[in-house]
Parts: sequence; C-alpha cells; structure tokens
Amino acid sequence: TYPNKELSGVGVTWQFCKYYDSVANLNYADDYLDLVALGDAADMMSLTSIETKYLVTKGFRNVKNPFIDYLAEKNDYSIQKKGGLNYDSAGWYIAPFVNAIVRSGTMEEKQNVFNSMLKYRAFEEVLSNKRGHKPGEMEKLVVQVMRTTTNVKNRQQKAVDAGMALLEKRIEANNMLDHKVLLFILEGNEIEATIRGLSANKLMGKYQRPVCVLSRTVQDEEVIYQGSARGCEVAGIENFMAICEKTGLPTYCVGHDNAFGLGLKETDIEQFLIQTDELLKDISGEPTYYCDYVFSNRDVDGDKIIDIATHPELWGKDMNEPIIGIKGLQITKEMLTLMAKNTLKIQVTPNVSLIKFSVSDEEFQQLYSENGSVEINVVGTCNANEWMGNVSAQLMITD
Repeated sequence: TYPNKELSGVGVTWQFCKYYDSVANLNYADDYLDLVALGDAADMMSLTSIETKYLVTKGFRNVKNPFIDYLAEKNDYSIQKKGGLNYDSAGWYIAPFVNAIVRSGTMEEKQNVFNSMLKYRAFEEVLSNKRGHKPGEMEKLVVQVMRTTTNVKNRQQKAVDAGMALLEKRIEANNMLDHKVLLFILEGNEIEATIRGLSANKLMGKYQRPVCVLSRTVQDEEVIYQGSARGCEVAGIENFMAICEKTGLPTYCVGHDNAFGLGLKETDIEQFLIQTDELLKDISGEPTYYCDYVFSNRDVDGDKIIDIATHPELWGKDMNEPIIGIKGLQITKEMLTLMAKNTLKIQVTPNVSLIKFSVSDEEFQQLYSENGSVEINVVGTCNANEWMGNVSAQLMITD
C-alpha cells in the first residue's frame, strides 16, 4: 500500500533501515542517503515523486560514501558543468562506471568496487596494480578502484563501438531501414551478451526506431532467438513491449515498456517483421521533439536559454531537461565557424550561438552556402557559456 512506486530497491531498503532505527533506537539510516540518491538516479526513478526528489537532493548534498566521493572528485569538471552532483550528473558520470563493472568486470573487480563503498574497507592499503608501479608499492583500495572502473568502462566502450560497427554494416547490406523495426540476428558471441542492450540503445537513438538485438540459442531442438529490445519514445512509441505482444509471436517479453528482454522462434522472425511493420505503419520514422520554447529564425531569446541553463539540478526522469527549438533558421557562411576537433559554431545573434561536436565535413558542407543561405530547423539543450566574465547563451544541438 506504500504510495511511492518510484523509490527503487535502494529506497525500499532505506525505508527498512529507517524502521530498524526506530525499533532499535538508532540513527544510522540517513548516513546512506547518498547511496539512495545514486541508486534512484541510476535506476531512472521519476522525479515527479516528491519523496524520491527529496531523497535524491538530500543524498547528493551530503556525500559520505568513499566510492561516490572519489568518483565525483575524479569527474569534477564534467559534473560541475551540470551544476554539481545531482540526479543528471550522477546519471552521466557516476552510475555508468558502476554499470560497466557490473556488466563487464571480473568478480574480483566487482568485489573491490563493493569494498570501496564501505568506509572501513575503502582506505585499506593494497598492493598497487598501476602501470609502472614499484615492487611492493601500496595504494588505497578506493584509489585503485577509480583506475579500475575507468579501465573497465573504456574496455566496455571499445566492445560497444565494435558491436555498433558490425550492426551498422548489416543495416546497409540488408536494407533493414525498409522495416519499422531494426531486428538483428546474431550467431554465437558476435556481440557480448552484457552489451547488447547498450548497443540496442545507441542504435535506437541514432535511427529513431525500435531495435531488437537477438542471439541464436537452441531449446528442445528448436532454434530460439533471444536478447534485448528497445522502443523509441521520440518516434511516438510509448510501449513497444505491448506492440510485440500484440503480434502473438514472442516466446517471452519481460521488462519495461520500452526496454525489455525478447524471445522469438526462428520460424516467426519474418512474420514478426511483417506484423510490426503493419502495427507501426503510422509511425513516420522522423524524430519528434517536444520543445519548451520554439523561436523563429534569429528571433531567439538568449536570456531564457541562460535562465534554463542555470538550473541543471532540477532535471531528471519525467522532469526532462528542456529542449529549445528554432524553426526556419537562415544560415549564411558568415555565421559558421569550424573550431578545433570539428566543433561547429553557428552564431545566431551576438549573444546566442549553436554548438555541435564532431561535425563531419559532409555536414559542414550541407550548411555552407557561398552566396545565399541554408534554412534548417534545429533543436537543442541550454548552456550558459562564460568567457572572461561575459556570459552568453548557447544551444547544444541535439538534432
């Protein structure tokens, strides 16, 4: 009967600890609110729940856990750009390191991360394993774990990148964009099972349509493909699992509305694509963005962008970071600058610029006109850029 269904397992555990405190006349539970905050952020619990919002805010304001403290310090530059340690910054710069260890780490690496979250273990001196260390050199466990989590995260990222390259080749070779769902069939261990969900997420974001990454297994002499499925809310699909179930073909669908495990018989694969094409026929495939403000051409209010940018601590699940749209923006060559590392800057007004990282030469040429202008619609998130005491509005381009 507890009213808050957005508490996650970590919040339920904390409530139990609070109850135990009351029975045993203790006062320990609140010492672990930083873990409650991290768990709720990592599990993407809704911030429209007042209790969850309160616990997340209070937990991140008083970090006592050595692992969270050290990892936050290690990523301080990026975290400060998101307004300090909060739901959003923890989701980007702390939770992924834990997730990487859980998915791709060895049992020893997982145990060390767990121990580094315990005050009485985190600062134990252990033999150093850093490159070039001297024989017998010691270091704190939590320091060693910081390095380990970074290495595992990088290792995982390389595996995801390799998997993405493999899958993207298949999209083109097999004309997969002719279907509403990108359905990948893997043989053996072409992509590690632990990162199939991550790969599906990235492909869903890039191609703006549902993605299924399934691997071949044999059950009772029958070939079954099973793996991860991801829906696409941006394309207007609020419950991809219900759509899959509506076909009547999956051997199982288990998980959340748009992130779940899926099983299909080999004999049903083609029919699954036919039925999902029909069920999703009204989905355009073009991304849809719900914007808080939509400006026209160069009539952009930089003060609004700066105001939104100065409150990053507010955003999280169901309290999404605001998206700003500009319709019919006329771009001339004088507005374009290609900076270091192929970062594109479009100067809309003296106080408002658009920024996009890692722009390809082809993208830049599409925006460049020698004599006239190029018209685009653009959506992005807000940033306040400070340089030599002056603050200007930036829109970080999403699309």
